[in-house]
This record gives sequence, structure tokens and C-alpha cells, in this order.
Amino acid sequence: MRNQRTVKELLVDAKDAAEVMVDLAYAAIFFADDALAREVLRLEERVDELLVDLRAVCMLAARTREDADQLAGVLSLAVAIEAIANSAEDIARVVLKDLGVPPELRDDLRHATEVTARVKIREVNQLEGVSLRDLEFPARTGMWVIAIRRDVDWIYGPEGDDVLREGDVLFLQGPREGVDTVRELAGGTPRELPPPPERAKLTNLDRAVDLMVELKDISEVAVGLAYSAILLRDLALATEVGVIEDRSDELFHQLEGWVLRAAAELEDPEELRGMLHLAAAAERIVDAAQSMCRLVEDEEPPHPIIAAALVETDEIVAEAIVAPDSAADGRSLRELRLHTATGMEVLAIHRGDRWFYRPRSTRQLQAGDRLLAIGPEEGAPRLREVCGDERPEGEEGWHEVPDEED
Repeated sequence: MRNQRTVKELLVDAKDAAEVMVDLAYAAIFFADDALAREVLRLEERVDELLVDLRAVCMLAARTREDADQLAGVLSLAVAIEAIANSAEDIARVVLKDLGVPPELRDDLRHATEVTARVKIREVNQLEGVSLRDLEFPARTGMWVIAIRRDVDWIYGPEGDDVLREGDVLFLQGPREGVDTVRELAGGTPRELPPPPERAKLTNLDRAVDLMVELKDISEVAVGLAYSAILLRDLALATEVGVIEDRSDELFHQLEGWVLRAAAELEDPEELRGMLHLAAAAERIVDAAQSMCRLVEDEEPPHPIIAAALVETDEIVAEAIVAPDSAADGRSLRELRLHTATGMEVLAIHRGDRWFYRPRSTRQLQAGDRLLAIGPEEGAPRLREVCGDERPEGEEGWHEVPDEED
């Protein structure tokens, strides 16, 4: 083993690396960037190393049958993380093998509610010499930095202490309106995206692309909800992940049909092969999310290390309940600009006995809505403030998790 690290440290690093892999893999598709795709493959090797070490540490730590039973949950989570990393690698290989991605898919991704952006820090800028923590990108712009390319080196999942330099290339995710703000801070000029092209009539390819975008979106939501379910020990959330898994199967089968119909209309149907590979990878990510939820369904609580690891990751899961007459009551997500104002992305809204996952910006909130969101730690209090949620820290969604080691 390369060094003696704790189970929690290894689990945190593997989870964060796998999530960055998915982000970079889709960015490689968006930008048709072979270099980004190769970085995903390098990260996959790192995840493999981390998980080998994790399994070794778990074996050494299991001194009794009770230890083994509890650590089995850790290993189960590791298997799911590995599946997510492998799926991200498959997405990256669509670019490296030039399997073909229709331009219509890139157009849809470009005009999605949440986009991936690449911004270079120019000679005259407002970012050089400032740490990510002090810049507070999520709160100021709604965007967060998923990776930094510095010359030929990469910083994945950068931390708050990382200081930006001239020439850095930032890869960010967030709402479209935040991209130009970051560009201006980096010394660039705003680049307003043109409106999406008008479709006089939906073609078979259009329908396939729409299904692919939805499949991508719900795969990302499924992972976020699965981690939320584990952290909050919420069986209803785990059940919702199962509903999403059923939906992903249905979407995949529908997409296959529309791809076959579209292939008959194209001169070169080979460009659709990549769509099927992307869809299969997204479906496997949902399957991995569902497998995580078995930790919630078991009668015995998961090992405390799992909750501790989820709390220590780059992003946290936060909960807020909309209070009557609060700033959020009766207003839409677009009006509130929650992502820009708090840095938090709303994964799902629980209303009565229904869940709305990956809600659209037009979704109007109402008193009693329970929001589950993911984002930087400093964004959680802001989210609760907007929602008028005055519960003290330590209530549900704000668990103090014991810092247990192996």
C-alpha cells in the first residue's frame, strides 16, 4: 500500500474524483476535446488505486464479525463509486474513439438550464492572486469550478485555498447567465449565447436528443439523491431513486427506437453510435445510484464513516423547508435565482406525497415545500434564509457526524 490513509479519506477522494470524472467527461463531449477525455482516463486510474487501498484498509480494520458486517456497507459504496467512474470513462471514450455525437446534442447541452463553461484568465483580470474561497464564485455567479488547467497540469475538484493565476483555464458548471459574469471577471468579453434554433417540426433525431439530455439529467440527479438518502437516512428518497431508475430504463428503450428511426433518415448513421454509448453509460450511473440506496434500506445503520465521508466532500447536501410568507413562498426558482444567490443547486422538491426532481426554473415554490439541494457549505445557510427555514443547525439535514476513523 502506498501510504496509510484512513477509510474516510480514501472514500472522500474516490467519491470526489468519480464525480469530477463525470463532469469532465460530459465537458469533453460538449467541447469535442480529446485532451479532456484523456484526463478522465487518468482520473479513472486514480480512482482504481484509491479503491484498492480502501479495500485493503477495510480488510485490516475488520477484526471481528461485527466489524466486517459494518465495513461491508463501505465496500458496497465503493463498488457503486467504481461503477460511476467506469461509466464516466465510457463517456470519454465516445470522444477518443470518435464514435460520433450529433451537433444537435451539443446544441441542446449548450442551451440547458445548467451548462459547462471553459474560461481563460487573461492578462487584465479581477481573479489573479485571489483564492476560490475569497472569490465566492457560487454565491456571486451561481457557477462553481470543477477543474483548473494550469499549463499542462490539472487541478481536479479545486479547494477553497487554491489561488488563481493568469493563464489558468477554468472549467465551471452552473446557470447560463453566470458564464458571462465569470468571463468578465477573467478579463474576457461577454458572449451572449444565441437563442436555440427554432424547430419547425421535431425530427426523429430531435426526439432522440431530447431523451438523451433527460437521461443525462436524471442520472446526475439520481446520484445526488442517493447520497442525500444515505446522509439523511431517508427511505422516501431511496424509493425515489428507484423510481428514477425505472424511468431511466424507459428512456433508454425509447431512445433506442428514435435512434433507429433517425438512422434511416441520415446519410451517415454512424454518427449516432455515440448517442447509444452515452445513453448506456448514463443508465449505468443510475443503476449505481440505486445500488447505493441499499445502505438505507438495510435495518442496520451504515457505518458512521460513510456519513462522515459524505459530509467532508467538496459539496454538501442541504435541506430547507419553505416557510409561509418567506422570500421563496409563491416565487419561481428563476425569480429567486437560487443558484446565483446561494450557490446551491436544487436537486428535488418534495411536496405532499410527490417529488419533483431536477425542477425547471419555472417551478413555483409554495409553503411547506421541502427542498434538497447540493452545493458549497457556505451556500446552505443562505438557502435556508431565503426559504425562511429558521430551524437551528443540528436539525434534519444538518447532522453533526462523528469524525470516526478506521
